[in-house]
Amino acid sequence: MANQQFQPSFADTTDFENAKRGFIDALDPCIIRTADGRIVWNNDEYNFLAGECPPTANPKLWRQGQLLSIQGLFKLTEGVYQVRGLDLSNMTIVEGKEGVIVIDPLTSVETAAAALALYRKHRGDRKVTAVIYSHSHIDHFGGAQGILPVAKSHSIPLIAPEGFMEEATSENLYLGNAMRRRAAYMYGNRIPKGPAGQIGCGLGMCVPSGVNSLVPPNMIIHQTGEERVVDGVRIIFQLVPESEAPSEMNFYFPDHRALYIAECAVHSLHNIITLRGAQVRDAKAWSQYLDESLALFGEKSEVMLAGHAWPTWGQIEIKKFIGDQRDLYAYIHDQTVRLMNHGMTGIEIAEHLSLPPSLQKSWFAQGFYGSVSHNVKGIYQRYMGWFDGNPAHLWEHPPKQSAKRYVECMGGIDEVVRKAEGFAKEGDLRFAVTLLDHAVTFDPSHTGAKKALASVFTKLGHGSENGTWRNFYLTGALALLAGNRPDPRQSLSVGLRPEQSVEQWLTLLAIRLDGIKAAEAYFSIDFHLTDEKRWWRVNLSNGALTYRNATSKDDFYGDAKLTLNLTKSELLRVLNGGNIERISYKGDGNLIKMLLSLMEIAEKPGQTRL
Repeated sequence: MANQQFQPSFADTTDFENAKRGFIDALDPCIIRTADGRIVWNNDEYNFLAGECPPTANPKLWRQGQLLSIQGLFKLTEGVYQVRGLDLSNMTIVEGKEGVIVIDPLTSVETAAAALALYRKHRGDRKVTAVIYSHSHIDHFGGAQGILPVAKSHSIPLIAPEGFMEEATSENLYLGNAMRRRAAYMYGNRIPKGPAGQIGCGLGMCVPSGVNSLVPPNMIIHQTGEERVVDGVRIIFQLVPESEAPSEMNFYFPDHRALYIAECAVHSLHNIITLRGAQVRDAKAWSQYLDESLALFGEKSEVMLAGHAWPTWGQIEIKKFIGDQRDLYAYIHDQTVRLMNHGMTGIEIAEHLSLPPSLQKSWFAQGFYGSVSHNVKGIYQRYMGWFDGNPAHLWEHPPKQSAKRYVECMGGIDEVVRKAEGFAKEGDLRFAVTLLDHAVTFDPSHTGAKKALASVFTKLGHGSENGTWRNFYLTGALALLAGNRPDPRQSLSVGLRPEQSVEQWLTLLAIRLDGIKAAEAYFSIDFHLTDEKRWWRVNLSNGALTYRNATSKDDFYGDAKLTLNLTKSELLRVLNGGNIERISYKGDGNLIKMLLSLMEIAEKPGQTRL
């Protein structure tokens, strides 16, 4: 990463003043449990952050942890409250005529219920009259069932941006397993909290381990400028798709002069490409949306709040914050593209590019969650893909085979470790990691190589300004010291869930199919969904599962070898391994068992997800 010549001032206490402004009460102790007593959230584990920054942490990241660990109920302006520090994200509550509008009901049902209970303790037992999901990431909708009664449908408005359900159920659909395992590294779930361990992730403290839910919205916002009156509260919406999330919106409360900026502007550089894995976000569009927010709401807003971190007060301060964040994403995007056109690769640009001094000195532009380095590489990937244009990189050996050759060239694994330790002593931790990674990849059982790599990972983690980098390094070290090769790639296949569509179920089956094992199987199965009045045909041929749907069986060519007449819920049971004895069918019923036998083993439905 390019050297940053300018630094923000630790004497500037504005963030601490804003993070504590409007404080009403804290949860004491700040420990949230399941009904059977299991702890899903313990913010008190971060009490050590009240002390001075130790040598085992980056001082800027330590400061960020101090700010993000401040928890409790806060009044932002008349009728608008926020609960922070009870989850990775914030819950915002706006008081209406009959009850309260809940914005972004956190990650888990337990933390959401605790947040609403803290509000009600001080503001009365007001009923929930509406829920707003600002975007399609689980930490902003997963706790909904904790604040709503259990029901098949809800009469109150449940508001979300266009495309919400598709994105909320499909972001992790194709690669959900790999993403979940990487997320465990990114958020540091396995790392003990402490000065030498997990001190947050730069955007919040950690991910709660409670139960997730998805209550579908019943009111969709389709375009910027739409206005709704919800429980007597006026709300104006701004759609910002493909910014921080594929489906996202900001919204403004004109009677409160309050702007909810979702996750488009938070107190950290955000991710253009997240380390847990996702499609690269559109940094140019992100910047343009922020400019639109500034034009639509900048002159009108007196308080700006977000799904993470603390609010900003004052029209001048809000306009500067949004404008500077707009420039932050525009600068990283445009300068990366400029240098790409000079022939530089993503790695070279990431090493070269620095923010302008004005942004380097701003606390909100520090790389606590996203980083200039990996965001630049993401932008390069968005436009140019994995290949850097060097023919030598077209057909390289995979890591294990490359490691074998590198170790042989260097005179054996012990010599590789010795040379790596020399580079580490000289302060070149980055190359030491490269050498030791070859050694451990070549021989995962070599104790000396694992201990040396764990040591260098730990040093890199302790020095990192970025919370997610720190967690990745320290989780890798933890895995090595436990005797394992750190590998955030391994995982099982995910099960099918009720909130997903039939198309998503079939997509999951397609990517779980063992193609070679299924290569000799040729058959078709028709599913007639009686409750949806729709037909689905599944074809298995040449080791591939394909499907199509229609309103009538006559739209399909030829007959299938098995036809089942069933409801969507019955189909879910069948595809998750249930038998078809109570299902109306015609043809060879054994084909269902054959189809499922060709799949990789899946997790149990309903298993908690990150």
